Amino acid sequence: MASPMVATPIRLSSLRYAPPSPAPRGRFVAARVKASAEAMATEKLGVRVERNPAESRLSALRVRQWPKWGCEKSKFPWTYATEKLRVKVERNPAESRLSELGVRQWPKWGCEKSKFPWTYSAKETCYLLQGKVKVYPDGEEGFVEIAAGDLVVFPKGMSCTWDVAEAVDKHYKFE
Repeated sequence: MASPMVATPIRLSSLRYAPPSPAPRGRFVAARVKASAEAMATEKLGVRVERNPAESRLSALRVRQWPKWGCEKSKFPWTYATEKLRVKVERNPAESRLSELGVRQWPKWGCEKSKFPWTYSAKETCYLLQGKVKVYPDGEEGFVEIAAGDLVVFPKGMSCTWDVAEAVDKHYKFE
């Protein structure tokens, strides 16, 4: 069983430069290099990450008494929303949020794998039940990727190209 990663905050002022040590010599060089790589610590942006710390280090931090927490990918408990290229995407919204919006009563639409242009004559909010799509807004570089479980808002007047990688089934509402 792999040891957990431990992250502890550090002060940037405590970082010091140390010249490299001389190359190790002897029969067990590979074993020593491997052991030091496994116990390696990385410091970035004021956070120190120790990979595979020794059991003594875990005991000193009392890691075994920390509460255990885990989740399955399909039951990830948080949602997050982003806006990219004027398209708002809320990933994995709570069922209460979907009920509040009345998503299950909205009409449904679907299509097979395809690529087509689309212009939104009104603001559209949709919830993808299945599928995967790359949306390329006209006049923009890049794309927005949406997939099953996403609540998406497209602004009125937006023209784009839908590149459907996996068949789509969605609830939608125009405002």
